[in-house]
Amino acid sequence: MSLREPPAWNGPSADPNDEQFGDIVEPATVADASEFDAVLVGEPYDGAVIGRRGAREGPAALREALAGVKTHRFGAGPVRSVGDLGGVEVPDADVSSVQAAIRETVREIHACDTLPVFLGGDNSLTYPNAAPLLAGSLGVINFDAHLDCREIRGEPTSGSPYRQLHEAGLDAYACVGARHFETSTAYAEYVDEQGGEIVTSEAVGNDVESAAERALDAMAGVDTVYVSVDLDVLDATAAPGVSAPTPGGLTTRELFRLLRATAADDRVAGFEVVECAPPLDSENLTAAAGARTIAHFLSGHNGDSS
Repeated sequence: MSLREPPAWNGPSADPNDEQFGDIVEPATVADASEFDAVLVGEPYDGAVIGRRGAREGPAALREALAGVKTHRFGAGPVRSVGDLGGVEVPDADVSSVQAAIRETVREIHACDTLPVFLGGDNSLTYPNAAPLLAGSLGVINFDAHLDCREIRGEPTSGSPYRQLHEAGLDAYACVGARHFETSTAYAEYVDEQGGEIVTSEAVGNDVESAAERALDAMAGVDTVYVSVDLDVLDATAAPGVSAPTPGGLTTRELFRLLRATAADDRVAGFEVVECAPPLDSENLTAAAGARTIAHFLSGHNGDSS
């Protein structure tokens, strides 16, 4: 286990009635992680990105943005009981070695009785984040513009984590928010061959509730669900600070509704937000969206998906 100490959290508002995540997030260790409903884990790495880098700065930006987000959601009340385990020590090595090292650290975190929330970091980390859960039957719901199931030629990349998971025994897969003209026919066919579900961004726009139901129906029969959000699932206007921003994506409101519905499933055993790249961002829009993505998921995980 190799984790850096978590940063100090502070709510930036001077109003004592403005309870923010900066006021409630507490430092945590693996030994006491089970005392929290959820724990944050930073993963500052972007060595496997296809395209523009910058996601190694994502964890710090997401924490800073989340610190100023208020804890209250209408109809559900405040989010409580969140710890911060700090950041994973990422070795200076090739992608395969980085994945192996992170997987060993993450394995111990998954053994704790809490919900790990991984702050990426690039999408290649999805494989080590989810792989320890393959000891049982596992399904992954991937909110993403892309399918990320590329063939591995040499080292893994940010475009190959679901190929790795399928080859390791993944039982179910759903990609929500996939965009037309953003993937290759071969990879769409690969997902079909694996029995996966593809819910396009247009389908989400037509009926958010139906899109959430399709994703959860695809998880039928699995014991555990892992949820991943690649922030490029959002339209480029809402999330310009990602490796591959494109038009035609989800709105933040659509994503937040989908996440609350997904988080309420009691099989969810892990959550991540990846590909937040602050050097590529505009006015912190992507970090702000990512922070609220975390807040909505935690609120839904507390049992209120409305």
